[in-house]
Amino acid sequence: MRRILFRAGTIVLLIAIAVCMMIIGRGHTIYFDNKNLEYEGTKYEAIRRINVNVNGEQVAKLSKKERGMATFTGQRFTFDIEIIREKNGLSETRTFNIEVPYTMDGIVVNLIGMIEGLPQDAWLKEFIPAPVVEEEDEEIIIDEFDIPADAREPGTVPAQEPGTEPVSES
Repeated sequence: MRRILFRAGTIVLLIAIAVCMMIIGRGHTIYFDNKNLEYEGTKYEAIRRINVNVNGEQVAKLSKKERGMATFTGQRFTFDIEIIREKNGLSETRTFNIEVPYTMDGIVVNLIGMIEGLPQDAWLKEFIPAPVVEEEDEEIIIDEFDIPADAREPGTVPAQEPGTEPVSES
């Protein structure tokens, strides 16, 4: 009986540790966009410059139509942004907190939507990388002696079968 209790206790402990590690130790990549946004028929223009700071360190300096990124662990992400709307203009600093969904590893945040106070579905999207397209191997033409056409000496012509017309190199 004692052996069964120790085994059951060990299993419960391991499950508890796994759940804690999933919540606090999961890594995420967050992408910051300073791009135009259209939501429910209203267009929001990108801002001239946005500086993104995480824990006092600048991780992105974004002009219009640019994207920056940061990596972090956990489910809560806090960052500061410095908004500069005009050249040599005054800057405005804001702090944002994001609760990252458990199902997303890569997240795209449109900073314009956050600044304008739009709902989360307007500015938070999952990052889906473009599929990798594999290039097809080039087919190499080989004559009957297994010598590739580009490996023959200049001015030589491949051998001919008896009764065939000569092959011309063009």
